[in-house]
Amino acid sequence: MKDTIEILKRQSLAKIGNQILLYSSFWISRLLKKDIIWGKPMALSIEPTTACNLSCPECPSGLKQFTRPTGTLKQTTNKKIIDELEPVLSYINFYFQGEPYIHPDFLDLVSYASRKNIYTATSTNAHFLDKETAKKTVLSGLKRLIVSIDGTTQETYERYRVNGHLKKVIEGTKNLVEQKKKLKSSTPHIIFQFLVTSYNEHQIEEAKQLAKDLGVDEIKFKTIQVYDYKNGNALLPTNEYYSRYKKQKDGTYRLKNKLLNHCWRMWSSAVITWNGTVVPCCFDKDAQHQLGNLSSQSFEKIWKGKSYKTFRKQILTDRKQIDICKNCTEGSKVFN
Repeated sequence: MKDTIEILKRQSLAKIGNQILLYSSFWISRLLKKDIIWGKPMALSIEPTTACNLSCPECPSGLKQFTRPTGTLKQTTNKKIIDELEPVLSYINFYFQGEPYIHPDFLDLVSYASRKNIYTATSTNAHFLDKETAKKTVLSGLKRLIVSIDGTTQETYERYRVNGHLKKVIEGTKNLVEQKKKLKSSTPHIIFQFLVTSYNEHQIEEAKQLAKDLGVDEIKFKTIQVYDYKNGNALLPTNEYYSRYKKQKDGTYRLKNKLLNHCWRMWSSAVITWNGTVVPCCFDKDAQHQLGNLSSQSFEKIWKGKSYKTFRKQILTDRKQIDICKNCTEGSKVFN
């Protein structure tokens, strides 16, 4: 409830009006199968950096397998994005690929958005949350912090978070909880995110208890995305409730999501990489569907431009042909 209130506190007539325009154009587009877009995105994901200290097996950042340029977001780029969309922007997730806290000025990026009355969030492996960084995190105005936990023992944790140390995650979480108390702050809202795999599904109840013991605000269990799932994958949990894939009679697997020809994300939000490239959503990890770049265009020109219109049109008519949609759970009832 407190987290929801933080989001609502940052609404304004301009933001609410923009959201009404977005919802209206989305539903009209679905009915008419035409790419109608009114308003500007209410939410963004902005990538601070592609660098990461871990080597997670299903992550292009961890595996260092990007084909796109890698690097670090400039403060000038961050400022340009926020200044243009500030009147209607409700939410920024400072995360796409990489570990945000590796960016040397990460909390300055957050602070700038917070001063503009925008709800800010990020996701971290919590290896860099020493006491001083935890204090700066609270003071930055960050409203939500997702901490990847993925195991209650080092042995289990490192099966997916390769090169990671559970002890550092726990210490970082403790530092953040401590600083929130010292500064008498209710934010950031700390969420433990537990990516359910075959290696850790037996620790779900232990993870709930650990979150409670550490004073974490919330714990969420997320289905794992794997690239090669058709013939099964060692990471897939045995309990299909925690999987986004369903085993078929012939032994192969399919995505539970039916991939209906619509996607609210294409109207409500956008993803911006560290170098200002705009891509459709977080499933385009390697930025293969580039819709424009803010180094040479305004966001509004990109948002209402030909590339975006073409992409939205295909979403509405033949979404199954879009590669990044083939592993998506958006709009499905799969546990996520």
